[in-house]
Amino acid sequence: MAQSDIELIEHMSNPNNYGRIEDASSIGIGENPQNGEKVIIYIDVEYIDGKPTIKDIKFEAIACMTTVVAGSIITKEAKNITFDMAGELISLTLGMLENVPPEQAACSEMVAVALKAAIDGYIRSKDSDKKETLIYKIEQSCLPEIEHSFNQEGE
Repeated sequence: MAQSDIELIEHMSNPNNYGRIEDASSIGIGENPQNGEKVIIYIDVEYIDGKPTIKDIKFEAIACMTTVVAGSIITKEAKNITFDMAGELISLTLGMLENVPPEQAACSEMVAVALKAAIDGYIRSKDSDKKETLIYKIEQSCLPEIEHSFNQEGE
């Protein structure tokens, strides 16, 4: 078995950062409007050298296993990085999905937009002193397109 297969199985069996952070600095939600699946990202923020940094991150998902694996991978990468670096991670993730079939890209997109919602919510909250949970909806469809339609007789 290839190392990448072993890593995927580990993310499936024991996802990184699954759960919630009570009293999180910010919460962001990524949602698929077509089927109601959701990813919730919780972040704790601290300032290091004057830059907001994701000190801790957790996620919960009401979604498929592919979404849980994406959440595990993306939150592992996002832990202990600045908001600027997290923005690059989000852009890189979304950029990689451009060449992936939409029904496969939707899961990772949902995690990336949830992270963006958490960061944007934190920034907005700093300006207003009121915590805001933002919900960003994905653009991809996780429903495969139907190539053929059949009548009841199978024609």
